[in-house]
Amino acid sequence: MAKATGIVRRIDDLGRVVIPKELRRTLKIRNGDPLEIYVDRAGQIMLKKYSPINELGQFAQEYAESLNEALGHAAIITDKDSVVAVAGKNVKDLMNQTVSSAVEEVMENKKAEVFSAPVAITEDQRSTFENAVIAPIISEGTSIGTVIIASREKVQMTNLEAKLAETAAGFLARQMEQ
Repeated sequence: MAKATGIVRRIDDLGRVVIPKELRRTLKIRNGDPLEIYVDRAGQIMLKKYSPINELGQFAQEYAESLNEALGHAAIITDKDSVVAVAGKNVKDLMNQTVSSAVEEVMENKKAEVFSAPVAITEDQRSTFENAVIAPIISEGTSIGTVIIASREKVQMTNLEAKLAETAAGFLARQMEQ
């Protein structure tokens, strides 16, 4: 259901419309972010943030399940903004939640990171894990998401988990580029 903002903008002579800064900030729309354009039956134009990772859909979910089965840890795949696939005990509630600042920072740094202290995966405090490996998915030089291997128990994440997260991230990035 659409919600009116009370903001009116005119189309310029090149056919452009400016999305207000407050709205972009609230919806986490950054310069250069791709938007999908939809038209409904009533003729309303709708914009939606485009998520290339979401295009992988079932494939991302199956990859998360494979990682979970192989390691016994939770496996979580995100796009730039939210969780798109999960596998493991007690992680289903993370689906579609907004990623935490820790996850955003890994994407920004474009480098995998091992967390040996509690880390929140989403903005919800219930998403805190004792240990995690977060690897950015980098496609054409841009971070488009992450692969996360995490545990709610105090276990040390090893080089194996780090390499598997990085390998999964690289594989998903290559799927996006095909």
